[in-house]
Amino acid sequence: MFMFWFAFGFGFAFGFAFGFAFGFAFGFGFAFAAIKFKQLALANEKELSVCVLEKGAEVGAHILSGNVFEPRAFDELFPDVDKSEVLDGEGNSVFNTPVEEDKFLFLTSEEKAAPAIPNALLPSQLHNEGNYVISLGQLCRWMGAQAEELGVEIYAGFAASEVLYDESNAVKGIATRDVGIGKDGKPKDTFERGIELHARQTVFCEGARGSCSEELIKKFGLREANSAQPQTYGLGVKEVWEVDLEKNENFRPGFVQHTIGWPLQDHPLSKTFGGSFLYHQAPNRVLLGFVVGLDYENPYLSPYKEFQRWKHHPEVSKYLEGGACVSYGARVLNEGGLHSIPKLTFPGGILAGCSAGFLNSVKIKGSHTAIKSGIVAAEAIYEELSKDEESFVGVNFEINAEDKPKEIVSYQENMETSWVYEELKAVRNCHAAFHYGFLPGMMYAGVAAHVLRGNEPWTLSNASEDSDKTKPASAFQEINYPKPDGVFSFDLLTNLQRSGTYHTDDQPAHLRIKPECGSKAWKDSIATYDGPEQNFCPAGVYEYVIDDGETEKRLQINAQNCVHCKCCSIKMPHQYINWTVPEGGGGPQYQLM
Repeated sequence: MFMFWFAFGFGFAFGFAFGFAFGFAFGFGFAFAAIKFKQLALANEKELSVCVLEKGAEVGAHILSGNVFEPRAFDELFPDVDKSEVLDGEGNSVFNTPVEEDKFLFLTSEEKAAPAIPNALLPSQLHNEGNYVISLGQLCRWMGAQAEELGVEIYAGFAASEVLYDESNAVKGIATRDVGIGKDGKPKDTFERGIELHARQTVFCEGARGSCSEELIKKFGLREANSAQPQTYGLGVKEVWEVDLEKNENFRPGFVQHTIGWPLQDHPLSKTFGGSFLYHQAPNRVLLGFVVGLDYENPYLSPYKEFQRWKHHPEVSKYLEGGACVSYGARVLNEGGLHSIPKLTFPGGILAGCSAGFLNSVKIKGSHTAIKSGIVAAEAIYEELSKDEESFVGVNFEINAEDKPKEIVSYQENMETSWVYEELKAVRNCHAAFHYGFLPGMMYAGVAAHVLRGNEPWTLSNASEDSDKTKPASAFQEINYPKPDGVFSFDLLTNLQRSGTYHTDDQPAHLRIKPECGSKAWKDSIATYDGPEQNFCPAGVYEYVIDDGETEKRLQINAQNCVHCKCCSIKMPHQYINWTVPEGGGGPQYQLM
């Protein structure tokens, strides 16, 4: 999670005051906005300071994506960069695996052969010519280095926990979380007060369901202001394998495979949305994962366990033979598309990347749109801030007290005329069509992609949150998932170790039951829905236990397991969990995602 500031001031709690050109609370689009802004400033010989906050221990530590990367927006920012010189930490090119082969399968059962859907019948948005199989985390690390070379200040291990407002209710920056507080709420010997970061403009690109971004959406009524439908999400669960090429002849660098059908959709009118991906990355890595729409109905469904049993299909397992799983992680993604995008601007800041919801769920990509939004954000903010020469604070690091936060409305206008909105418009009704069932959704998506392209005179609406789609457990039978074999499939806690997740034990839990919900919410969850949080959480955070001498179950929250996927804040019955940031540097430590 990144946050980034343009023309902003650091106001440390113990008295220091610094000014910066602008600031971020950031996900993937952070570095591209920061770099574009510095490019513009340097080209015009302006002294503009930019700062970025990263709650992970290092840049890229919390980045997780498929990832077949579309370089369109990257090329806009770096038209002269030779991609072979974009290197990861081991000195290898991040772009060393261009897509060579595209395959889309329909799985009917665990044993049966899987028919391939001809590429000619697939929407053009599912074609991957010119794309690359990459690690998005490694690209983020490279981008961070490029940003620092341009003078961007990046502070990893600092979690933005609070949005700051001025007397007019405009955003003036953020505050980082206090560190060194024990579980009892009292300061420890290691206590350090958080810092206030004051900005002329703050760009929030925290990724999907960012805590600060969601606060802003509610406070300023950004969904209502844009007549946006509720955002709907998917949960992506991913592993990275390394295979022995001498034992596996099926490995082909640049091979891309997606599947639909089994195990999620077992009949034509199934309303469970989702599918899988499997990518081969040079020299010997297999990136594979499963995405499940969180608008599913069955409270017994476990996205993690669906993923594990999917790996046993012959069209999947053959690529894993002779290999070993080396990394695991999970993250939610936006799936609502064009109709769920809120108003993007408010006094003192803007939303960018997946904080706004620019992912294309048909294309199964959002990195390219996040980058583009960062570029557009930087251009709009630079144009506004450069109007007043005296407002630049790159030299004295102070913000003029009379320089009130502005709303950069041109960002919204420029995004709406960009290729991002054009791309999202073409598939604007596709996700909602799957609410009528798997087969109707597939048929509509095909017609929309090939013929209608978003020009249909109707809108398929979604009026409810994902949590409201869960039905009572009494309507379903419990799913009997096969036990993991330890070869292709693994129990959850074994895999969790591969995420590198770590939180300081002696700190207040960052997953908190909302005061207005109290114990009534989780008691209703177990009584009505049989505790779906036990099933959807991909990190084993939530479990119901019976204490010695007791007869009733109680909710136990294992916050130390949290991989920061944000699923619980979305799918929990009554949305009774408030997801807040833990101490900076905590959470997963992804290296290959």
